[in-house]
This record gives sequence, C-alpha cells and structure tokens, in this order.
Amino acid sequence: MSTSAGPPLRVPVGHDARRWSTFHGEKTLVVAARTVTSTVRVLETLPALLRDDSRVTVVFAYDPTSAFNNGVLDLLHEAGCRVMPWAQLTGAGPDLILSASENVDVPDDSCPVLVLPHGVGFQKLVPDSRTPATRLSGVVPDALLEAGRAWLAVSHPEQEEQLLATHPKAAGRTLLVGDPVYDTLSASLPQADVHRRALGVADGQRLVVLSSTWGPTSLIGRDPELPARLLGALPYDEYRVAAIMHPNVWSGHGSWQIHTVQTAALRAGLLLIPPVHAWQPTLVAADVVIGDHGSVTLYGSALGKPVLLATYGDDAVPGTAIARLGRAAPRLDARNDMRGQIEAAVRDHTPGRYAEVSAHAFAEPGQALARLRTAVYRLMNLPEPGTAPAPPLALPRPVAPAADVTSWAVATTASSDAGQWTVTVRRHPAAVSDGGGADPDAFLHLACDEEERDRRLTESASALIRRTPAPTAVAALRWIGRTLERLPGSRLAATAVGAGGGGGGCLVGLRDGRVVEATVTGPADDPGLPAAVVYTCLLAEAPLDDVIVTLRIGGVREEDVALRLRRPLPAPSVAGPPAEPPR
Repeated sequence: MSTSAGPPLRVPVGHDARRWSTFHGEKTLVVAARTVTSTVRVLETLPALLRDDSRVTVVFAYDPTSAFNNGVLDLLHEAGCRVMPWAQLTGAGPDLILSASENVDVPDDSCPVLVLPHGVGFQKLVPDSRTPATRLSGVVPDALLEAGRAWLAVSHPEQEEQLLATHPKAAGRTLLVGDPVYDTLSASLPQADVHRRALGVADGQRLVVLSSTWGPTSLIGRDPELPARLLGALPYDEYRVAAIMHPNVWSGHGSWQIHTVQTAALRAGLLLIPPVHAWQPTLVAADVVIGDHGSVTLYGSALGKPVLLATYGDDAVPGTAIARLGRAAPRLDARNDMRGQIEAAVRDHTPGRYAEVSAHAFAEPGQALARLRTAVYRLMNLPEPGTAPAPPLALPRPVAPAADVTSWAVATTASSDAGQWTVTVRRHPAAVSDGGGADPDAFLHLACDEEERDRRLTESASALIRRTPAPTAVAALRWIGRTLERLPGSRLAATAVGAGGGGGGCLVGLRDGRVVEATVTGPADDPGLPAAVVYTCLLAEAPLDDVIVTLRIGGVREEDVALRLRRPLPAPSVAGPPAEPPR
C-alpha cells in the first residue's frame, strides 16, 4: 500500500520538464487527489472532458491530510496517472486546479479552483478536519471563496440557494453543470440485463442492493448485521443481495475489517461490491434498493428503482433532495418479514414515484459533460476543441465479486395430482439460516457442497453435493461411493456429470446403494436442486424410477426432472467401483 507520492516530478511538470516531455501542452491542469471518493469522481469524468486534446497536461497532486487518504495513491498508480507530492504544487504553475474534494489547502496563487461534487449536492453534515465541529459537506473554505478563486459545480439551482443560506460568501461562485454520474447511470439503464448477468443474477431472480454511506448514522454503521439477516430472510434461488459501501468505509477501516465483520454474509453469498467503479452498474442492475441518506440511494430513486430506507441519519441536511426522499420512501422494518416488505415495495412501485424528488436534484439531465467541458476550458482560458462534447456512455460490465455459497438449509414439499408429482424447493444459505419458518409440512435438510470448509456442517449434512462436474459417470460413481463411506451420517451424495458421461444431468447415490440419474430440463449446473428432489421423493415415498417430477424452485421457475434408477451401487471401498459403471 503506497503512502508517499515520492520525489518531485521532472516530467510532465518540473523546472526542466520541456526537455523531457513528448507532449508540449499549452495549459496545465492539476487534479487535487485527497480521498478515494473524490479521486474516483474526477477519474470517471475527466477523460470525457479532455479526450483527443494534447494541449492540456494533466498531473495529479496527492494531498495526504485526509482521514480517508488510504488507497488514493494505489488508485492513481493503477490508473496510470502521473502523481506529484503536494509540496510541488506551488512550483507546478497550474492553470486550473480541479478536485472533487472541497477540503484541500491549495497554495496562494491566482489559479482558479473548480470543485466538483463527489455526491449529490450539499446533503450531509460531516466532521470538520480542522475543528471538533461539523460542517456542510461540499463547501470550500471561506478563504478560497473570499479570494475569488473557487468555483463550485452544482447539479441543481436549489443547491445554490441552499448554499447561500449557510455560506453567503459563495454568492456568484457556483456553476450549474448537472450531474455526469446521473447522466451515465441513466444512459446505462437499457443495459441493466447485461449488468445483471455479469453479476451472476439469473433470469427470474431479484437483485437487492444495500446502499450505505459512511459514519455511525449510516446503514452499515447502525446495523452491520443487516446484510446477513437479509440473506437469511431471502430464498437463495430467488434473490441475490449486493452491498455498496461508501469508499470512506473501505479507506477508513480496510477491506480486511469489512470482510471480517461480514463473514457470515459473505458465506451466504453477499456480493460485496468493490468501492471503485463497480457500484454504478450494480445500481443499474438493481430490482430494489435498501439504503440510507447517502447519494447512492438517491441515485437509485432517480433511476426509478423501488426504495426502502433502512435508516435515515440526523446528519442529513433538511431541505435537500435526500430529505425529500426521506419523507417519500417507505421504511424497512429490519426485525420483521423483510422478504414481504421487499416484495410489497416491488409490487406497489411505479416508475415515476420519485420523479418529484429527482426534479429537485438533477437539472438539465444529459448535458453535464458538455457544460462541464465548457467550464473547464473557460477557466483555463483555452478554446474548446472543435469536436462535439462526448455523450454520456453506457457503463462497462462489472466484474462480479466472489459469492460462493457452499451449504444450504433446504425446505421441500411434495404433492401428487393424478400420479404427477411436484416437489417445491426453497433453499437458504446455512451460514445465516436454519431453514426454520417454512411450511410446517415441509421436509427440512442440510445440504453441503464438497468445498464447504466448516466440517461441522459437512458432518451434519443429509445431502453432499459436488458442483464441479465429474468428467464421466465412472468418476461420478467413484466420488459418490467414497463420499458416502467418508460421511456415514449422510443420506445421499449427488454430483453433476459432464455431457459425455451422464447426459448433462447428475447422478444421485443413496445410502442403500441405489443410484438415481436425474436429468433437468433447465440449467443443469447445480446438482443441489435435483438432489433435493430425490431426497424429497425418498421421504414422501414417491417413485424414483422412470418418472418425471415437476421441480418448483420457490416462486422463480419450474423445471421437469426425469428420474431413472441405475443398478445398485456396489458397497463403498477405498478402491472405488469397477472400471465400468453398473447399469
């Protein structure tokens, strides 16, 4: 982890930079990089403003004074930026200083300073790094306003009115540009399904996105166990849950601490979204947002998503767009039937429900990049390029974080109508649920993947699963035999089989030696579902041979599962079954 920007740069800025530079820029733009949040905002915006223009030299100056500076240098170096120490800023001769962090101590100079918002407006009271008091987020120091150097980009005229009510020295120092992040999010909505697939959300599943700002009043600050409880309340095959945490949480506490606090949730399949870039496509993909008074929640409402507020902090500023959302959005009762509340929020939602809130947050949608480019070039006293401003581009696909569930509490029911059997399966991650609260007539069992690391769960499981397909039926039967021998408390072992060995289905070996071949009409990459069908048929005394069972996966979908008995499996031995599988 880098902690120092290193020695002063010699290129592209420095006392003899002209000797070493390939591009001889006419103007120098310095980006003040102080926090991950503010640096990301500039990195996501600036390339579209300066594309194809070698007249502008861009250098990043690292300000290490923030409590949330951890990760800034790594971010800049990974992006390929040239970074100079803050002390070199005085001699760099910038024509414009650009930052999305308002709390920077720029050296005395005549150079203008343009401050971009790193959220939506001035919505939150935050600790003041200079005093024990709090201050309004987004407002530059009065000295910079008094010097006539600072310009504050805003996304709506009401933000200027709000700002002047508390900081009259900001009069005439605002620029209405809109919000480039909102424009990008809006442009990406038609590709929501692309992002859902990239995140591993299957057709018919709902993606619930938890959105948390930072600090003790945030969602994750007030209720760090909410992700785990939510995952325990939602059926595994019907929902995916992603968590977007403010970069200040990551910078302030570190990824190790976050992963440690969220151990149970991660074992239950939580998609913990990295703090840089990936949050935007995740929000676009969301079916419902559970949030707090942070900007991500407001962006979600503006995109037409159903919103539930899990908390709303007293550090939110009255009279702002987020305050309007705080009055309009329903609250989540995190101690009672969260699944029912989510389903009601989706069912009762209308796309324009929060249009009035958005109208007070985002002016001139779709124009932010063009307006911001004009402002940047005007402040540098440089003519804009002759090319048209870049339009808002749709977001690239996110890289899905690991979310591998390896044990499930399974509740199933069986019914027969004129000889046609139906098995309903509902699974919950065993790390956060015991499957309780299901239908009193349901059969309950624990199923574990062979990669489950908690041996206590594995030894208690009724069903052992191998999701990595066995290459042949021979290999599948060998694995079944050894697994049943190794874990005598289990009732069955099931493995997927490659298309060349088992027809693309799976083999389920029973404790009594029988082997059931199960072929599913739908996706056959999860043997846990046909294994649950076989387990249920055993307990319900339903036929296992030459029968087609309707598999109902919660409320998501139905598939047909064809069951066929093979010849009994030989008694388990270390050597495994014969070379040729029994038929």
